[in-house]
Amino acid sequence: MAEKRNTYKIHDNGNLGEVQIADEVVAIIAGLAATEVEGVASMAGNITNELVGKLGMKNLSKGVKVDVLEDVVCVDLALNIDYGYNILETSKKVQERVKTAIENMTGLTVSDVNVRIASVEMENNK
Repeated sequence: MAEKRNTYKIHDNGNLGEVQIADEVVAIIAGLAATEVEGVASMAGNITNELVGKLGMKNLSKGVKVDVLEDVVCVDLALNIDYGYNILETSKKVQERVKTAIENMTGLTVSDVNVRIASVEMENNK
């Protein structure tokens, strides 16, 4: 059975049609933006996501929950952070990067970017 996806209209041109975006796309944007921040080791996910990752299938929205209501987005992120980085500073950078990425790419307004630090990891290259 096909998985039900929530989609949201982000543009409507009466002559040409409308543009819709799936919540999974917003989650992927948030996850990619978060992992671009220095100090973020990876996204944290549930056990299913961890098993899927070990099997070689990459879930780009792992550790991201997105709620869209009336063109306003609330994002919840679960992160694994690298040891030695300031958690508060890194989290603020993640919040700013995720908010900017979603707003620039979708035109939706981001109301909240909530960050949960799931673990601290040693960097492999140290």
